[in-house]
Amino acid sequence: MLRRQFLTGLTAPLILGAQNKSGSAKPVIGSGDHTYEVTHDWGELPAGIQYGNTHGVCEDSQGRIYIHHTVNAASESHDTMVVFDRNGKFVKSWGAEFRGGAHGLKIQREGNQEFLYLCDTKRAVVVKSTLDGEEVFMLGYPSMAEPYSHGYIKYSPTNLAIAPNGDIYIGDGYGSSYINQYNREGNYVRTFGGKGTELGKLDCPHGLIVDTRSGTPVLVVADRGNHRIQRFQLDGTPIDTIAGTNLPCHFNVFRNGDVVVPDLGARVTLLDRNNQVIEHLGDDSQSKWSDTRKLSRDHFTPGKFVCPHSACFDHAGNIFVVEWVEVGRVTKLRHVIA
Repeated sequence: MLRRQFLTGLTAPLILGAQNKSGSAKPVIGSGDHTYEVTHDWGELPAGIQYGNTHGVCEDSQGRIYIHHTVNAASESHDTMVVFDRNGKFVKSWGAEFRGGAHGLKIQREGNQEFLYLCDTKRAVVVKSTLDGEEVFMLGYPSMAEPYSHGYIKYSPTNLAIAPNGDIYIGDGYGSSYINQYNREGNYVRTFGGKGTELGKLDCPHGLIVDTRSGTPVLVVADRGNHRIQRFQLDGTPIDTIAGTNLPCHFNVFRNGDVVVPDLGARVTLLDRNNQVIEHLGDDSQSKWSDTRKLSRDHFTPGKFVCPHSACFDHAGNIFVVEWVEVGRVTKLRHVIA
C-alpha cells in the first residue's frame, strides 16, 4: 500500500508538469458534473472567410454546427453562414444576403425535414430556409400589427421561438420591444410586450425560447435591457421573471433539463430545470469587456468570455458559444465526465 501511494504521489505532478511545460493544456472551467474543457477559435475556417460578429449557433441532427456571422469587411467571401462537421472541419458556406444583419438563428425539425429560421437585423426580416439556404418564406415589417399600423416605428427582429403547434414568436429586440406572433404558415396572430419595465413589458427582447420542460409550453424571453428573464403564457399573458443573469441574450435547453444562457456581460450561465443558477462559466464580468470586444484576438483571456451572444448544447452535452466581438469567436466547451 505504501509503495502504491508513493508511486501515485510521484506520477500526478510529473504528468501535470509535462502538460504545463508543453503548453498543450487547455483551460478547464466549471465544477462537478458541469466541468468543461475550453477550445477557443474552434472550427477550420477557410482562408477566404473572415468572421464579423458571430451572432448565432445551432446543431442539426447530423451533428453539424451552423455559425451565423456578419462578415468582416476584409473577408473575400460575403457568406454569413458557415457549416462545420462535428470535428470542426469546414463543410460549406452560404448566405451573402444576410451580410451585416446576420443575427438570430433557430433550427427546427418539421416532419422528416429540418429548417433554419434566421433573423436579419439589417433588412428587418425573418427568413425560413432549408439547411442549404434555399428560402421557404420571409416575414417582413409587421404592418398588420396594431402598434405598427399607425405609421412607421422601428422594427429590427433579433431572435425567435417556435411553439409545439408551429406558431412563431419574433422578438423585435432592436426595434420597439414588441413580440409578434404568427402561425406556422406565417399568418399574423397577435402582438404583446412593448417598451417598459413592469411585468409584461420588455426592453430589448433579444432572445426567445418555448420551454416545454414542465409539460405546459411557456414562452421564455431574454429581456436584456431590463436585466432579466421573463416568462409568458403562449397568448402573451405575463407569468413571472427569473433572476440570475445580467444581460441575457438567448437560451438553449439540453435533454436533462439544463439551460445555457449566453450573458453578454462576459459569462455563460447554466440554469437547472427549476431555473436556479448552477454555474457562471468563464466569468469575466468584472473586466472592461465592452472595450475588449473591439480588440484583436490576443487581448482575449483563455478560459474567459468577452461577450457571449448565443450558445447551444450539442447532442453529447458539449456547449458551443459564439460572441459579439469584432473579430468573431467560436468556443467549444467539451463536457468533461467527472
